[in-house]
Amino acid sequence: MPDGFEERDLVERAKQDPEAFGALYDRYFPQIYRFAYSRVRDQSLAEDVTSEVFFKALRNIKRYTYSGHPFSSWLYQITLNAVADHYRGLHGEVDLEEGASLPSTAPAVVDEVVRRDRSRRVWAAIDQLPRQQRAAMVLKFSEDRKIEEIAQILGKSSGAVKLLLHRAVERLRRELPPEFEIGVT
Repeated sequence: MPDGFEERDLVERAKQDPEAFGALYDRYFPQIYRFAYSRVRDQSLAEDVTSEVFFKALRNIKRYTYSGHPFSSWLYQITLNAVADHYRGLHGEVDLEEGASLPSTAPAVVDEVVRRDRSRRVWAAIDQLPRQQRAAMVLKFSEDRKIEEIAQILGKSSGAVKLLLHRAVERLRRELPPEFEIGVT
């Protein structure tokens, strides 16, 4: 990860020369793709969202202003908005995981179906959380980010992030059955 000065220099060069944006793309593509994938859980859709994020970033880079947060924070915000736009466009349609994709001869097919169903139900509940709680949960549990990193990305204090996570976990505990024990480590 670049230091703040190197990153700011790279962003400033990209504002003048779209070719220089390629270095930002190369540096941040993997983490933005992983974040998008964690939200949409579909490889093709995650690729589309990630492409859209970098296209919007390139188109709007001249409006980006360094505010003490890493450039990736701006990209994460664009990603959150792109994912939200995608789900708004579905008008209530929900993708269901297909059990048919599992090999029918595997002895643990039932266990895998149960695990996937549980995972889908937990993520569906997380998707219903308020936007900031949802973002904090994804960054913590899907991206495995530290509280301090999440705070930077969301533009909040570490204490505020801990509170967002606590409230999200408490809400999930109320809404999900007891066998879906969720905790913050």
